[in-house]
Amino acid sequence: MAEAVARQDAADVIQAASAGLFPLGHIERMTIHTLACNGYSSKGLTSKAITEKAWASAKLVVNMSGRQSDLVFPDQIKVEDWQVQDPYGADEAVYQKILDDIVERVNALADRLREQPST
Repeated sequence: MAEAVARQDAADVIQAASAGLFPLGHIERMTIHTLACNGYSSKGLTSKAITEKAWASAKLVVNMSGRQSDLVFPDQIKVEDWQVQDPYGADEAVYQKILDDIVERVNALADRLREQPST
């Protein structure tokens, strides 16, 4: 969900690419439904693992895995931890609540990035 939100709401400052530690291999139907109901496209979203190349090229990695980032990621300087509930298997209301949380977080991150001086 965060990738879809960032692509639409923050494309000027975030080049979003989602990857997971334990990807499902598909995008959940309820994720697609919740995104669509809120005006976000799921086109191009995939469930994939984070690669060494993706890690190396990222300036910022948002960790929503629920795992302690210092145990998972080698370079803590570029990791930001977000405690976001995993909606897998939940009902529509839970998906909506989580999307609302993610929208708020993505937009706050985008605002912070917009305030940084250009390099």
